Amino acid sequence: MDWAEPQNAADWASRLFSFRNLALGLSLLLLLVTELRFDWIEQVVGNFLVTTNTKRLESGPIWEIGNQAQSARKTLEQIVTDNQATREEARNATSFKHIAASIQSDQWIMISPDHFRRLYLKLDPEAAAEIISPYELLSLIQNGKWERTYFEKDGDGLQIYLLDKSNRVLRQLKISSSLLYYMEQSELEVAQSPNYFQKFQNRVYSADVFFRGLQSLPEEVRQSVLLRPENLLRIPGRITRVGISDEAISGFIELAFEIESGTQRTVVLMQGHEWAVWRLRSILEKK
Repeated sequence: MDWAEPQNAADWASRLFSFRNLALGLSLLLLLVTELRFDWIEQVVGNFLVTTNTKRLESGPIWEIGNQAQSARKTLEQIVTDNQATREEARNATSFKHIAASIQSDQWIMISPDHFRRLYLKLDPEAAAEIISPYELLSLIQNGKWERTYFEKDGDGLQIYLLDKSNRVLRQLKISSSLLYYMEQSELEVAQSPNYFQKFQNRVYSADVFFRGLQSLPEEVRQSVLLRPENLLRIPGRITRVGISDEAISGFIELAFEIESGTQRTVVLMQGHEWAVWRLRSILEKK
């Protein structure tokens, strides 16, 4: 190795084009050409990053953006799934209480006017009239402007909007939580009535005592004690005992009627308005 400074152009040329410099230049050129042709440097670096990826911390703006995008995709998929399930529930709804149970406070569903009419006709006249008069409903149907029915949660109840094709509100209706509770508590059969009546303790009366007390009340009070007496008429047999709950829920109290038919005993649960049932109980306790 000559460490002296070159003295002329010939020395510069001999040093510049020496074998070692030419070999180094050709090697660098070869590396550049092969990289441009095969991208092997990127592949080596990529394979190394993939191999060490699990050992590196998930930090930095790229990771955060990726995590946010992934989280947003999952949330969107869940929203779409929930909405699809809610729409399916709405299409299959068999009652207003079914609709109320299928939607959350931040959700809504839409059904057709014909579907609303079918659900309305399943109600007993008293409950139906609390929602809307049948005469007014008939007028809305005949008018031809009613295109869709929008439901949304209102606490434990429902708000209902009857809309035209431009989504203008033709009529706003409401189903209160107490009315929903009345709808869902119309009838229930329970086996093994002796065990069931244990929960009523000292509030079980013979059928004769119960109906004598009921008969002594005015007609409007009797109708509020037994809201759907036809349910009892549908069960064959004879009523033997009646239990009265001491717990009021949404203004209603549970009544249990034990019906005996041969060797079989059936319990039918019904609901009565709290004020009317307590008035009846005051008569039964005196007797």
